[in-house]
Amino acid sequence: MSVRDLIPWGRERAPSVRGGEVMDPFLSLQRDMNRLFDDVFRDLVSPVPSVGFGRMGWPHTDVLETDKEYRVTAELPGLEEKDIDLSFQDGVLTLKGEKTLEQDGEGKRYSERYYGRFERSIAVGPDVDEDKISASFKNGVLTVVLPKSPEADSKVKRITVNAT
Repeated sequence: MSVRDLIPWGRERAPSVRGGEVMDPFLSLQRDMNRLFDDVFRDLVSPVPSVGFGRMGWPHTDVLETDKEYRVTAELPGLEEKDIDLSFQDGVLTLKGEKTLEQDGEGKRYSERYYGRFERSIAVGPDVDEDKISASFKNGVLTVVLPKSPEADSKVKRITVNAT
């Protein structure tokens, strides 16, 4: 038995040609598998799935870190303070809530607005002074300030780089 007998397209048939280049069936299979995994895992960036929303990761958030604090900003249009539940545990800020449907389905032809339950978990680290965490909500934007503890600076170990 020769190696040529093991080629999937056989001895008589030539390999498939696409766009002037010979297509390797194994390369084609690998591309298809990569595409499959990309499609399946694309929306798994957020650790908590969103329910009732067209995409993962709603509400959209920004996280800013300075020497003194973490600042988390989330866009929550159409919500009020009573619709939001915030918690902080083990270095993770959790934002939960629910946006209710403002009208029933009568007369509605089309809607792109989000509604339903949501949950976002944002890991900021254990160096937060939990007693000084504050949150404000204005014009549909939630801002959470998580001050770093004074011990956080003392835990940082500076490493000198020596030239060799």
